[in-house]
Amino acid sequence: MNLVPAAIGRVVARNVLIVQKASPEMLLAGGIVGMVGSTVLACRATLKMDEVLDESKAKLNIAKHLDHPEYSEKDRQRDVALIYFQTSVKAFRLYSPAILLGTISIAALTRSHNILSQRNAALMSAYAALDKGFREYRSRVIEKFGDEQDQEFRYGIEKTEVIDPETKQKSVKLTVPGEPSIYARFFDEMSSSWNREPEYNMIFLKAQQNYANDMLHARGHIFLNEVYDLLGLERSIAGSVVGWLRSSNGSTDNFVDFGIFNGDSEKARDFVNGFEGAILLDFNVDGVIYDKIEFGMQEALSWRRKQ
Repeated sequence: MNLVPAAIGRVVARNVLIVQKASPEMLLAGGIVGMVGSTVLACRATLKMDEVLDESKAKLNIAKHLDHPEYSEKDRQRDVALIYFQTSVKAFRLYSPAILLGTISIAALTRSHNILSQRNAALMSAYAALDKGFREYRSRVIEKFGDEQDQEFRYGIEKTEVIDPETKQKSVKLTVPGEPSIYARFFDEMSSSWNREPEYNMIFLKAQQNYANDMLHARGHIFLNEVYDLLGLERSIAGSVVGWLRSSNGSTDNFVDFGIFNGDSEKARDFVNGFEGAILLDFNVDGVIYDKIEFGMQEALSWRRKQ
């Protein structure tokens, strides 16, 4: 019998968790419905307000024009004030449901925004912590083993020995069996800016990379999605918060690199040499910059003053 209350408690706790998870959407929907209802109630109150105003005008007309020996000016002023007070009370009673519902709706919308802002801040903090840990790990790998070994660890590059059947010379072939980084994109025929001429693609990518660096120095920051837009590539969720930030303390690279010349694969070399029309671009983003834009703008202004 003791298991029954425990089972019920687990069901209740799970349902509460589900409600908490969906609370921003529920509050947003409730706030919108409440605002519509508040508007309807206000319109109804306005229709009824005409009767209240007409009654008030009639009473005021009597009070202001009543001429009687026993009706003093002091009595007139008292009655006029009483009529205004009674009219205000009736107007408040008519509009109070709309005001109350509107206030609750605004509170629900505000609460929904606050919950989402807190969740976004928590997600960015968690992502920034993970990104920082990964960068620190990579720096330790580079310090101990070098850049080449870091690239092998990062992309899972495999080295295989190949013997040329004609010359009998041995060479090392590099392959990347794993997935590229989450920021990498193929610049190929899926891009609206891609061209069939490999030389044109190379010139285009260099020009867009230079333009992205100009934006970084001019504004102090640039988002990854903005770079995707320059290349005619589809945006990503991560690209809306990660990017590049200009700094003077050496905490960032201070330049945008598409990774055109970083590829060790045969296709990357063919692209650089004008034999291949597509390439995998892996961008050197600085991590989450959404919460550091103001700092980047200050850095950009400081850089301009030095010019």
